[in-house]
Amino acid sequence: GAGGGLAADSTGADRADRAEHGSVCADRGGTVAGALTGADYLTGVAHHPHQLAVAALLYLIAAGTSVGIAIALYPVLKKVNAALALGSVVFRTIEAVFYTVAVVGLLSLLPLGQQLATAPGENRAPIQVIADTLLNMREHANVAAVFAFSAAAVMYYSLFFRSRLVPRWLSGWGVAGALLMMTAGVLALVSNSDVTGYVFLILPILVQEMVLAVWLLVKGFRPSPLTSTASSESSTTLSRNAARSGGSR
Repeated sequence: GAGGGLAADSTGADRADRAEHGSVCADRGGTVAGALTGADYLTGVAHHPHQLAVAALLYLIAAGTSVGIAIALYPVLKKVNAALALGSVVFRTIEAVFYTVAVVGLLSLLPLGQQLATAPGENRAPIQVIADTLLNMREHANVAAVFAFSAAAVMYYSLFFRSRLVPRWLSGWGVAGALLMMTAGVLALVSNSDVTGYVFLILPILVQEMVLAVWLLVKGFRPSPLTSTASSESSTTLSRNAARSGGSR
């Protein structure tokens, strides 16, 4: 019944959550950042094409799971507030789009690095300018993805807090962590720097979502009066409509 549905939804959300944070943490942990720093980063990119490919794959995993999490949570959260549940799906889809933009910028650096290695001296400056532009596009796409994620996280953690599907200390932690991550995005935008430089503002939501993943895996969603009431009302409405249809015949 409703409990089985909540357990299935929590398991699906947990799997997507673990996949996303495994990929995002790996990227933030240095897979890309170390190769894209310094004046000669294009040379490093040309010498480490496999590292770049792994980073791009992690971005794509993050893009897919960001949407997957929202879709997995939607059937449960729409019973609490359909507008906010749909909003979280929309913003996590926007997040996925910007992750994809970041992948395009990242992969475009590889041929430029290879061209730079064989280009004569007078042709190096234009190649470097194009590469710097693509790198800035990737960083700005990351910031935009952070804003989209933060907006979606505030929405669904607010719904968690209201419905008590998870303990309120955990959902409150999620709201606070999402707001801190949004602050990191604002600071990165103002300073024109990589959002991963504000690790202490990002760390709370990363830890919280891993704790949430473990919680959902072990205990699943709690039964909530809000979701139970919504399910009962929906069943009653369907029964009435069926009765009316039978009576009209």
